[in-house]
Amino acid sequence: MPYSELVRRSDPGEAFLLLTRIPAPWPATPRGARAGWAWPIAGACVGLVAASVATVALLAGLSPGVAAALALATQAMATGGLHEDGLADSADGLWGGGTPDRRLAIMSDSRIGSYGALALMLGILIRWSALSGLLAGGHAWGPLVAVGALSRWPMLAVLWALPPARDGGLSRLVGRPGTPTLVLAGLVALGLALAGAGTSAFLAAAAVLALAALWWRLVEARLGGQTGDTCGAAQQLTEMAALLALAAWPH
Repeated sequence: MPYSELVRRSDPGEAFLLLTRIPAPWPATPRGARAGWAWPIAGACVGLVAASVATVALLAGLSPGVAAALALATQAMATGGLHEDGLADSADGLWGGGTPDRRLAIMSDSRIGSYGALALMLGILIRWSALSGLLAGGHAWGPLVAVGALSRWPMLAVLWALPPARDGGLSRLVGRPGTPTLVLAGLVALGLALAGAGTSAFLAAAAVLALAALWWRLVEARLGGQTGDTCGAAQQLTEMAALLALAAWPH
């Protein structure tokens, strides 16, 4: 694939427009999943903003727990809760329906069910607990930037690994990335993670890879393909895995 087709200057702008509420750094040319190599850049920037808020909170004398809560709230505002919504819808659908068609119908319902509510609460609790420990140990900037980058790669991996499960929806609109785009996105994510968290980024990346593989196998078995919700859920689940890995080995 020619370099000009694999990478375009406008791709980071599209990543910001698709995945965040943060204004794009420059005009974007819509390329869908072909611009996915830049998704980890947008994720790292979300982590950077959250780390800034957490650092200010700690300097103001607030506890690591409060700083962690403010960082998570900042992330949710920066993304518009896009990935949290995917996690809740995926939990409701994958465990609330008896057939793939019924699961997809549940996922398209805007109402949240018990599985979705539990997934959101447990997800926030896991992320908050791990991040509180990291902040208490003096780690703010590195882990949030690293996790932000690493957790955006699995969304692209799900799109690459599985066909769309329904005729419409965001995932079909975005399209499926090629293998070179997936590999480049992984290298970008790992590079940003190493810059932020040092060698502990390798453990976080391994946790992300393992959980991403398990997730797409589960999605394939329950739905027969991916949706935008399952991509968002992939981000949330692997963010939890990466934070736990960094909390276990923060240096």
